Amino acid sequence: MRLTRISPCLWFDSEAEDAARYYCSIFENSRIRAVSRYGDAGRAVHGRPAGSVLTVDFELAGQGFTALNGGPVFEFTPAISLQVSCETQQEIDQYWDRLTAGGDSSAQQCGWLKDRYGLSWQVVPVALAKLMTDPDIRKSDRVMTALLQMKKLDIAALQRAADGKNPLENPTKT
Repeated sequence: MRLTRISPCLWFDSEAEDAARYYCSIFENSRIRAVSRYGDAGRAVHGRPAGSVLTVDFELAGQGFTALNGGPVFEFTPAISLQVSCETQQEIDQYWDRLTAGGDSSAQQCGWLKDRYGLSWQVVPVALAKLMTDPDIRKSDRVMTALLQMKKLDIAALQRAADGKNPLENPTKT
């Protein structure tokens, strides 16, 4: 058997289409591909009005997703999250601001946030993997110590920690 594609299915109460449109507005190369609707069949089971949204097939940055309006039976937990890898601090700031709008970043740390629909995201710099896997364990320990003190990640501060400098110092301020 040859597997050709794996894509996440996100369970919403009734916000699947709104969420998919919101996510598509944040990421480039994103689009709604199709929307399916509930019919009369199965109404005794699903209880949804005919014509209401069942699923939304969409892409975020070229990755396929399905959003399902399945009712209030299940909720998102931080046990699964979507990770956004960013090259620059500007990208981190942009995605952080957009994804936390109406959501909750207060209880999260290490680049994690919860969006307005309750879905968890990690907004992380690409450089973090290199910093955390440095062969010098003292460097990676310093990076981890700095990382654990952050909500939104700061690339320059993580690099300062790796270099053995105070991550809270801002060298551009006089």
